[in-house]
This record gives sequence, structure tokens and C-alpha cells, in this order.
Amino acid sequence: MFIKIHQTLEGTLKRGVEVAVKTLSAESRQGLREFLTEIETISDVRHPNLVELIGCCLEGSNRILVYEYVENRSLDRALFGSSARNVKLEWDTRAAICLGTARGLAYLHEELVPHIVHRDIKASNILLDKDYKPKIGDFGLAKLFPDNITHITTQIKGTTGYLAPEYVIGRQLTSKADVYSFGVLILETVSGRSSGSGTWKGQKLLLELAWQLYEEGKLLELVDPELRDFPEKEVVKYIKVALFCTQENTNRRPMMSQVLDMLTRNIKLNEKELTPPGFFQDSGGVSGTQSKLKLSESSTSYQMSSVPLTITQVIPR
Repeated sequence: MFIKIHQTLEGTLKRGVEVAVKTLSAESRQGLREFLTEIETISDVRHPNLVELIGCCLEGSNRILVYEYVENRSLDRALFGSSARNVKLEWDTRAAICLGTARGLAYLHEELVPHIVHRDIKASNILLDKDYKPKIGDFGLAKLFPDNITHITTQIKGTTGYLAPEYVIGRQLTSKADVYSFGVLILETVSGRSSGSGTWKGQKLLLELAWQLYEEGKLLELVDPELRDFPEKEVVKYIKVALFCTQENTNRRPMMSQVLDMLTRNIKLNEKELTPPGFFQDSGGVSGTQSKLKLSESSTSYQMSSVPLTITQVIPR
């Protein structure tokens, strides 16, 4: 099994610019490919909601990426980490994080040529600047999509809790895999709970619980108890948009530009068209809300039939 070990340090360039320095291990050729992919993918990409690559080094066993410095680290630290007790994210900040991430993804999927599928959208890859503006980072798993390509069949990589069912089962990668992951990210941001934790409310996964509460008409029970004052109607809309993003059928999920419209415009959501999200089963199957992905707490790899699969497991802090 391939394991990428990396460390991010802070530094200052001679001209006084603060930077984040990411060092990676040189343990395998696969790690080198991912390193080069990250450089190739984002070296010329500029967007307010994408982290900027300033420089890189590849010499011997040294693999170093130099990024713009973001003061508030990552979204997972703010939501789930020990610092979350000191950081109180109000609703306006959480909504802005969701919107900024959506804008970054819409740019990657629909405006940039060739299009890019990130393939590892998760809370730890959403970096936050001093004003908590989100920037999508870590493009090591990203895939380029020329205009004439509808999908790519590829080895499965990603993070437990964020993986789209069609990607896990059929290895079919499209931009809708990122849309699925973004839907999960919304649920995490609203609830303050990690998608990788199955220990909440009777072992239910976050997405499964969200769908259950939707069917019961109790979506407000999903909201982070740390949120004391928030616009209930708007928060419920965000949760419903997340459910549209995580529908089992990839064709029913919206494009990221449509997600932005759903979140920002006064659009009535057609809930008659909303179908259940897909869930993973131990056998590798996908069905409705009855099945889950279960991993042992010590495992960092999960095999489904003969499909090679490398997953980073989320461990709740």
C-alpha cells in the first residue's frame, strides 16, 4: 500500500512574504507522480478560492511545494480539531466558506481549460485565510479533463466519507464525484461533525443521518449546537442542496454552477426530484439509505472485490 507522508511548515521569503512549505516523502514512484501532478495542475491557475503555488523543489529525495500562507489553517481544524473550542464559526462565516469552495470548484470544472476534477475535496483540503475565506488546496490527486472526455476510469483514491458511490464501485470519475464530496462538506460545515465518524446517534454516518432527518422533517436537528443564532430557512436550504449534491445517481446531481445558483439565488428547490443518496456496503455494493461503509479503526486501506483502492481514513479528533 502506498502511503504519502507530508508535513507543512511556515516560512518567510527574503522579500518578507510569508509562505507555507509542504514537504513530501520520496518513498515511491507513485508519490512522485502525485507531486508532479500537483505542480502541473496548479502552477498557472489563479482564482481567489484556490491556493496559489509560489514555487517548488525536486532534487534527490527532496520534494517541496511552496504555497501562499493561510493564517487559519484548514476547515477541519476549525470544525473538528482542538482549536474548534476556541474558534466560533458563526453562520455567515460557514455560509461564505461553502460559497467560496463552490466558486473554486465551478471554476475548475467549467471555466478552466482543460477542466480539472480535484478528486479529494474534504475539510482538511479547504484552507482558510485570515478572514476565513476558503481556498481549495492539495491537488495531488487531481485529474485533467479535455473537452471531449466525459469520464475517466482510474484507480480509486480519496477519503472515507467523501467518496461518490459510482467512483468507488465502477472507478468512473467525473466532475460529479467532486459535487458529491462538496455536498458532504456542506453537511460537515452545517453540523460541525466529521463525515468519517460513525459514532454519532447510533452509528449513523453523517449523510445517512441527514437523509433520515430530511424524511422526518427534522433537518434543524442536524445543525451544530454551537450555532446559537442562525437563519433557519437558509440553513435548511443549504442542507437540502447538500442532499441534491449527494444523490446516488450521478446524472441527478447538479453542476457546480447550478449549486451556486441554488445557494445564492431565490430559487425554489424542486424536492419532488430529490432522490436518496448512495451508501457503501461491506460487500462493495451501493443501495439506498440502508447500507454503510464500515472500516476498522486501525485500517487505512479498504479493498472492494478486485478493484485497487487507496483511501485516507478520517479519524475524529
